[in-house]
Parts: sequence; structure tokens; C-alpha cells
Amino acid sequence: MAQDSATLRETLTLAPVIPVIILDDVDKARPLAEALVAGGLPVLEVTLRTPNALRVIAEMAKVAGAVVGSGTVRSPLQMEKSVDAGCRFMVSPGAPMRLLEAADDVAIPLLPGIGTPTEAMTAAEHGYSFLKFFPAEALGGAPVLKAFASPLPDITFCPTGGIDAEKAKTYLKLPNVICVGGSWVMPADAIESGDWARIERLAREAAALRG
Repeated sequence: MAQDSATLRETLTLAPVIPVIILDDVDKARPLAEALVAGGLPVLEVTLRTPNALRVIAEMAKVAGAVVGSGTVRSPLQMEKSVDAGCRFMVSPGAPMRLLEAADDVAIPLLPGIGTPTEAMTAAEHGYSFLKFFPAEALGGAPVLKAFASPLPDITFCPTGGIDAEKAKTYLKLPNVICVGGSWVMPADAIESGDWARIERLAREAAALRG
């Protein structure tokens, strides 16, 4: 099947910000997820960039209210492992046709990344109406997505890459943006020191960006 748009829409509308998580310390997985969920950000993207990423995902998936997905998905094998780890969705930095076709046989939806109108149109031809715009700031930011809105009215975006709290406000005002991805809600020093209260506060501020 093509992208499960209804399921993905339901997921992406749970909060205006999806924390993009790079974590290798499995012991910190559950308290980090608990802090983010408590702050109002239940949708968590854990990137497959660390050796223990799948174990982190499995731990976070045990947290009540958490909707955990895998990020930096680049192969069919990673898709299979994402499902086995308890993921509810997957995110890719790009949209190669091989990956889009492989996702047809996976039980959870894929949010593929694009950077140009041609890439967006190619993904749309394969049934994808929700796309990640990445790397958002490096590609021109909110003005580019605003320009996409008229010629690509059937596509909705989740911009990710270089976005902070202030930039997020601008993106979230665009009619073709459903949410944004970012890591500012989880400062590295807060994770390292276990300052979950600080992370919960930042998450609460992010959750209120589209009130």
C-alpha cells in the first residue's frame, strides 16, 4: 500500500514539535521519554545513528503515552528492525524509490525526506502526501516551504534541520506545515546530567507553540 496518510496525520497532529533524538545510553531512554511526554511532546523520533538506537527505541516504547518512531531510516532492513523494536512510524532523510517501494510492505508508515519540488512530486506520485523537508534551514527555510504551498497544495510537510524555538513559530504558521522536528528541547548537557525537569519544561514550552 502507499503511505497510510490517515495514521500519519493522526500521529503528526499530536504535538507541534517532534523531538529528534540521538541517544546511545539505554539507561537514559525511559526517563528522557517520560520527561518529553510529560511536557506534552508524545511523538518521539529516535534516529538510527547510534549502536544502541534500537534498544533505546524499545525502552521508550514502554513509556505510557509515547508514540515512538525511528529516524535516519535508509534501508529495508532498518524498516524491519524498526517494526521489531516497537516503532509506530519511520522517518527517512531522503526518498529514493527503492525505499518508498520497500515501505509498501511495512506495517507502519514512512515519512520520507525531500529537498526539492521534483523530489516532492516523485514521492507524491508514489502516494505520499506527508513529507519531511530536510535539511530545512540549510535549504532556505520557511520561505521555501511557503513557495511550495501553491504549486504543491496536496503535500504537507514536517520541516527538520536547524530549527529552534523561534524558527519553529514561523514554520508552524504556514498552511502546509503540520509540525516541525527539532532537538532544542533536549540539550545535551541536560541529558548528560539527567536534568529531566529542565527537559520537561522545554517540552512544555514547545508544546505550546501552536496553542
